[in-house]
Amino acid sequence: MADLSLILNNSWMERGDNIAPPEEQLRQSMEDAGIEPPPEIVIDGRIHRFNPDGAKGNKSGWYVAFPGDIPAGAFGDWKTSINQNWCARVSREMTPIERTQIKELHKKAQKQREAEEAKKHDVVAATVSEIWEGATDASPDHPYLKRKCVKPHGIKTTGDGRLIVPVFQPNGELRTLQYIDSSGQKRFHSGGEVKGGSFQLGPDPKTRAYIAEGYATAATGYESTGTTAFVAFNAGNLARVARAVRELFPTIEIVVIGDNDASGVGQAAARDAASQVGGQVIIPPDEGDINDYAQAGGDVAELLEPEPLSWLIPADQFVKKPDPVKWLVKHWLRANACMMMFGPSGSGKTFVALDMALRIASDGEIDEWCGCKVRHGTVIYLAGEGHHGLKARMAGWKSHHEIEHLDAFISRDGCDLNTPEGLQKTVTNIRQTNADVVLIVVDTLHRFLHGDENSAQDAKTMLDACSILMREFDCSVLLVHHTGVNPDAQGRARGSSSWKGAQDIEIRVTSEGMDMLQIKQTKNKDAELAPDTWMSSDEIQVPGWFDEDGDQVTTLVLRESSKPKKEDDVKKKLSAAERYGMGSFRTVAEERGQLLAGEFCGICLEDWREEYYKVSPAETTEAKRKSFDRSRRGLVQKGVLRVEHDRYFPQDEMEALCIVETLRKKMLGEL
Repeated sequence: MADLSLILNNSWMERGDNIAPPEEQLRQSMEDAGIEPPPEIVIDGRIHRFNPDGAKGNKSGWYVAFPGDIPAGAFGDWKTSINQNWCARVSREMTPIERTQIKELHKKAQKQREAEEAKKHDVVAATVSEIWEGATDASPDHPYLKRKCVKPHGIKTTGDGRLIVPVFQPNGELRTLQYIDSSGQKRFHSGGEVKGGSFQLGPDPKTRAYIAEGYATAATGYESTGTTAFVAFNAGNLARVARAVRELFPTIEIVVIGDNDASGVGQAAARDAASQVGGQVIIPPDEGDINDYAQAGGDVAELLEPEPLSWLIPADQFVKKPDPVKWLVKHWLRANACMMMFGPSGSGKTFVALDMALRIASDGEIDEWCGCKVRHGTVIYLAGEGHHGLKARMAGWKSHHEIEHLDAFISRDGCDLNTPEGLQKTVTNIRQTNADVVLIVVDTLHRFLHGDENSAQDAKTMLDACSILMREFDCSVLLVHHTGVNPDAQGRARGSSSWKGAQDIEIRVTSEGMDMLQIKQTKNKDAELAPDTWMSSDEIQVPGWFDEDGDQVTTLVLRESSKPKKEDDVKKKLSAAERYGMGSFRTVAEERGQLLAGEFCGICLEDWREEYYKVSPAETTEAKRKSFDRSRRGLVQKGVLRVEHDRYFPQDEMEALCIVETLRKKMLGEL
């Protein structure tokens, strides 16, 4: 039979490709992955095993490569869990058909690897079964057990004195063994199947079970509480064991005992495992595992089972201990709460939310917001849009308040928070900060919601996601949302009534003409409604910030203000027609407005009239005309709008700046 590799090499050279032959490419790929390749590589579609590290008797390295116009396959090392697909490079672009063929070859290679691995596991399983049957029961006086102060719960020893811990798959089959010597060094039987395997200490659980990484940790939990414990053998196996335990015992409570690693690996793996089975996580307070905690004099039983878990609590016990409301901003933002701040487009709600959040994140340098005490901590600001403007606002705020450091993190963009992928992305990235998060701001809701804000079902999935974030990080969530477009809907948040029903606190922000904002609580579930607060804005320069034309960048900062005088309230109070007029004015300004040298050019009368007629409830054209004329005159007379060169402009500076920012976003493609 002809040598396939020789034929392949000849055809490779005949094509004139000025790149290495596929055998050399595969060899180089193995070296790049940290695997020492075998002396000879054969591309014949068969799986080949080899020694990847020079250790005697080790054949954990493997590869399989299929010949063809573009050879492809896979390689890896069972010992180090390396597993990579591979295909040869060619000096041209692959066709779509070739790409499909390569994918099929990768699948074929992985199937061969899995089949070979299964055969290897079966051989090892037969071997370890004989070893296990011939081994003797471990003595409580074994040096490792004595040092860890735990007992042998069915484990055994080898002839040379090493402990043997069996690794059983969920079906009860023994697949491999873990060996522990007197010094605590651990090794699995070479080639055995560990994934998904565990060792159970105690009888089958009826109400509760622990899952821990190592034998000593599981034994410590079991001996301290009498609760069944499972050994998962490593952090990466915790989730697999947790899922297997949940399938075997669907009604029990599962508690994952994580290691307190300096790297954070043990904690993250424990949280991930618990989240997959609806379980609980317990981490020792100091670095190390539960056994280290016990050896240091810690009360393991109190840590793992501080009190009997009961859903029903006697009323006298329930009211015995005071439980005052805890605040992030006294009277306004609660700790461990789901809250919403809403307002019309351009009302300044993001300015208010940002001002509150940055005061919380000011690292102790600012202790009040509008006279209300502030509790400090890390803030996660999930920003779904307008990052350029947000960056300038934050830089200006820091400069104005002379703050050196903000204990806050900002998302690069939005995501569908109410989907498994979006929630997992958010949780993973927040965990990586290793911060004591007290507040997560979602700005704005519609940028993070997959679905329809009017749908009660979609609202529920978003609120469920907020609850998970609150439980995971023991923090509050503040949703920033819009009001409806219709002037009659300005008093409530847009969308389903489920939003308000689920909030602990709801806050409405409105612009009261000129630069005045009114911040009003419309719901406070566990306390009295806070008195209305008023804030005004100041335009400031952002030090060191200039646009592409060299002009100074400015932004707004808020300051506490007093309620407008009563006569001003009467003057600024708008009729129904004037509210329709102002709503249609904003729509035209934001949808058809233009900027000249960064300034809003105003809107023309005809564009405004056309939009007003669309939203006006009047039934006839003549009635719409009269209503529009009354609205236009009233808004100008009350100083809400001004007329320059037959074009209409907002008198309120913040209103004008918000329109400018919206138009800038459209120009930059952010809307």
